[in-house]
Amino acid sequence: MNPSHLSRDFSHLLSLVERRVAEQLRAALAPEGCDVEEWRVLNLLADGSGYPMAVVADHVGLRPPALTRLVDRLVANNVVYRRVDLEDRRRVRLFLTPRGKSLHRRLAAVIERSQTELFASSHDKELLQDLLLRLDEALDGSASGAGHQPVLALPRIRD
Repeated sequence: MNPSHLSRDFSHLLSLVERRVAEQLRAALAPEGCDVEEWRVLNLLADGSGYPMAVVADHVGLRPPALTRLVDRLVANNVVYRRVDLEDRRRVRLFLTPRGKSLHRRLAAVIERSQTELFASSHDKELLQDLLLRLDEALDGSASGAGHQPVLALPRIRD
C-alpha cells in the first residue's frame, strides 16, 4: 500500500502501474517461454511492415547491443528474420517468420486474456488506452516546442 500523498504524484503513479502491468505480463508470458521484450518485438513486427533495428530498439526500450542479442536469439529460433532494407541498403529490417506469426497469434490470445482480467469492461480498457495514446502524442508535441498550453484535455468520467 502506498502513502496517500504518493498516489497524487502522477509520474510515480504512472511508473508504479507500468511496473505492475509489466509484472502481470511477465507472469502471463512465462509459461510460454517468452519474456516481455520478446513479446514487444513480436507484437511490433506482427503488422508485416518490417522495421529497422533502431525503430525496434526504441519500441522495445533496449539499447542496440541488447536488442542485437535478443534478435540473434529470435533468428536462431526461427521466429524473426533480417532482410536488407530496399531503400537504404546499409540498414536491415526485421520481419516475423511463419513460425513467428504463429507464436504471435498464440501469445496475443494469452495477453488478451490476461489484460481482460484488469478491466470491468472493454470500454474501460479502450478508454484508458485512448487516454494513454493521447498523452503520449501530447508529450511528443510538447517535446517539440509546441508551447505552454495544456497538452491534453481529458473527458469527464461520469459516476
